[in-house]
Amino acid sequence: MQEELESIQKVYNVLIEFFMNYSFQLLGAIIILILGFFVAKKIAQAVERLCSKNNLDVTLTKFIVNVVRFAIIIGASIIAVGKLGITLTPFIAGIGAASLGAGLALQGTLSNYGAGLSIIIARPFVVGNTISVKDVYGIVEEIKLAHTVLLTEDGEKITVPNKYIIGEVIVNSFDYRIVESTIGIAYNSDVESAIKLILKELENFKDLISTEAKPQVGIKEFGDSSINIEYRYWAKTDSYFEIQYKINLAIFNTLKKNSIEIPFPIRDVYIHNS
Repeated sequence: MQEELESIQKVYNVLIEFFMNYSFQLLGAIIILILGFFVAKKIAQAVERLCSKNNLDVTLTKFIVNVVRFAIIIGASIIAVGKLGITLTPFIAGIGAASLGAGLALQGTLSNYGAGLSIIIARPFVVGNTISVKDVYGIVEEIKLAHTVLLTEDGEKITVPNKYIIGEVIVNSFDYRIVESTIGIAYNSDVESAIKLILKELENFKDLISTEAKPQVGIKEFGDSSINIEYRYWAKTDSYFEIQYKINLAIFNTLKKNSIEIPFPIRDVYIHNS
């Protein structure tokens, strides 16, 4: 029992000595950290307002705000640790060595972060654009340092690592996506009339681009059983297939109504008696 009391007394004495010697330094370090977090929050809010005022991209704004906040907090932490009399040189050396090892082990992950930083700075696309890359397409829902999230018309989320975006061919069609369809009409039909009917249906459809890009209709090729007419137009990405199906039905009905024949393949078979 006496030994336990002596041990407790020693711990108590050490704590009293520590607080007597370092109480002001500890209090100063805590105050510096609190001020650091407060200043980081205020400056980050000011930077965010400045970026919004200059109509900067949302993703780039978030990145700049986070970098500013993180830099101020790190600076305040370094000052606070220095206030306690702790030398940071060995820690920095250790962190450097650990970072080198981690960098070699996480090359793929770090390449994603580097590519994400390049996307945020160069901005080949922004949130809301429609992009096609690596045989996938969708509306850009979110751009993060490690990956980009695409949203399809079916509500599917496609996560693309950023290293597969940088260095690849990116097709950015903004809010719309091109639709290319073909319909065949009989050789004895009035081709010019058919083209006018299809073009009229496209121009009257409300969900298509009305000013920037006009629909295109023309003869694509002369097939074995039909003259194939191609029509091209821009549809909203989030309703791409819905619009395509509605327009195909409307074109079919208008051609049928105006007696434009849509033939089916016919083969003539001749049998020779030997």
